[in-house]
Amino acid sequence: MRPLSEISPEPLRDLRGVLFDLDDTVLSHGVLTREAYDAIWSLHGAGFVLVAVTGRPSGWGEVIARQWPVEGAVTENGAVHVVRDGSGVSVDEDGAPDEIAARKERLASLVRAIARAVPAARLADDNHARRSDVAWDIGERDALDADTIRALEREIVSAGARTTRSSVHLHASFERDDKASGTVRFLRTRLGEDPGRALGRFAFVGDSGNDAACFSAFRVTFGVANVRTHVRRLPLPPRWIASRERGAGFAEIARVLVAARA
Repeated sequence: MRPLSEISPEPLRDLRGVLFDLDDTVLSHGVLTREAYDAIWSLHGAGFVLVAVTGRPSGWGEVIARQWPVEGAVTENGAVHVVRDGSGVSVDEDGAPDEIAARKERLASLVRAIARAVPAARLADDNHARRSDVAWDIGERDALDADTIRALEREIVSAGARTTRSSVHLHASFERDDKASGTVRFLRTRLGEDPGRALGRFAFVGDSGNDAACFSAFRVTFGVANVRTHVRRLPLPPRWIASRERGAGFAEIARVLVAARA
């Protein structure tokens, strides 16, 4: 990772858009600060296409797609797309209805199994708004110790599910997409982007383990300063890192992008 202060404008001038994570990237301990929200609007004003890319539920994406200056939200770690549709929103889940139903039933069985095997693990309080995955709280309201988190991960993997870890949640999913493939699918279907070109035309900003796929796939990647806590779980870290954490770091990155566009 190189300091953001060392970046030159050249790799930024041809960017079409900016993809950004939510928790501990735009949000600071769950709060959308004025500085971070102003940064989103500054990027929008500079002409960047914006997409939220998050492990948070599609229910959150419905609010974001309605109220923020974004093309939409890639939610639940890539599986569910939410876009503004007239005065409302439309939600796209990958797969045929019978496939979606089967995956949901497998998740329900997994939740029951984990409740027996790892009773200390509690479901995140946003699961009611999810469609395609399940999240356990490991650092938002409950702080789980490392041994309990490892036990939870083992149960998920032994059930044949994929697991990803954000700064606040541990996720389980039987979906095909991760954050990167789900985002590329969004850019192709919503914006008509060629999948190969999209990897160089959109920058990604994130902070933690469930951003690993995007840090590896996209060519222009940024981390807010608190990404250092998660670097050991990242196969490839972001190329540049802000000096500040969370929403303040996102605002710092936004200023650099806007200046390069100007």
